[in-house]
Amino acid sequence: MSYERYERGQLNTTSYRCYIKNSATNTLVSPFHDIPLFANKEKQVFNAVIEIPRWSNAKMEINKKEKLNPITQDVKKGKLRFVNNCFPHHGYIWNYGALPQTWEDPNVKDVTTGCNGDNDPLDVCEIGSKIHQRGSVIQVKILGALGLIDEGEADWKVICIDINDPLAAKLNDIEDVETHCPGLLDSTRDWFKIYKIPTGKPANNFAENGKFYNREFALNQIDHDYKLWLNMAKGGYENTREKKDGLSLENTSLDHIPSYRLSGDEANKTIEKNTESFNSQSAEIDQVAIDTVHYIDRSKYN
Repeated sequence: MSYERYERGQLNTTSYRCYIKNSATNTLVSPFHDIPLFANKEKQVFNAVIEIPRWSNAKMEINKKEKLNPITQDVKKGKLRFVNNCFPHHGYIWNYGALPQTWEDPNVKDVTTGCNGDNDPLDVCEIGSKIHQRGSVIQVKILGALGLIDEGEADWKVICIDINDPLAAKLNDIEDVETHCPGLLDSTRDWFKIYKIPTGKPANNFAENGKFYNREFALNQIDHDYKLWLNMAKGGYENTREKKDGLSLENTSLDHIPSYRLSGDEANKTIEKNTESFNSQSAEIDQVAIDTVHYIDRSKYN
């Protein structure tokens, strides 16, 4: 099954939306609910939705609260968010995205981190060579996981690689990453620890001091968060909707709760009514501020 982007609005503004369509049916789909977790369950190949291409700064994410969950740029205090460049890193150092049909349930305490979930799909760091477009749906091999504790919430980062990457055949577990991509895991831990410091936030913490867990652990974590998503998608919190924190469950393929399923026409009409036509000319932004390099004294945060 293949997918394609359907953009609306204008980049570098709050109007921008990146929806995803099923290429075969030309039907809009939710990257949170419709795209299956597995591309090939027998071979343990997963679908991953790319939100942020490597080396870019715009903090894009699947919008959990809007119908059909488009990828939008995060906004804080009315301003678009861009991740800071913390030397020697530039922007995001992997293709960053999420696993569909997973949910870090904020009502459930994660055993390993000791924290409740962050209310998002599981994040992925795809470490292959190709820079993937925002909204790409790619097939990945799971390699391991890092247990980030972000402002008191469990925020697991799944390390994976595009199955079509030249290195994919050599990478089968987390120790292979250190062998073939020396320094990448240390840089990944460093990135997540310090990336909020330029905004005045403290350094982040990790489960077991930043241990990278192996593939088996990561697969179990994915299965756990898939079951949490499935419980929510099947109406597990319908009588206590505050526990879903405003999540949009609208989709075009699931039969779990018929009232949330949209027809292709309904989905198209909803999008056309509530969003602007795509403007291919990005809005002007203060690129100097985005490109600024921040130097962090790591000795203060060990």
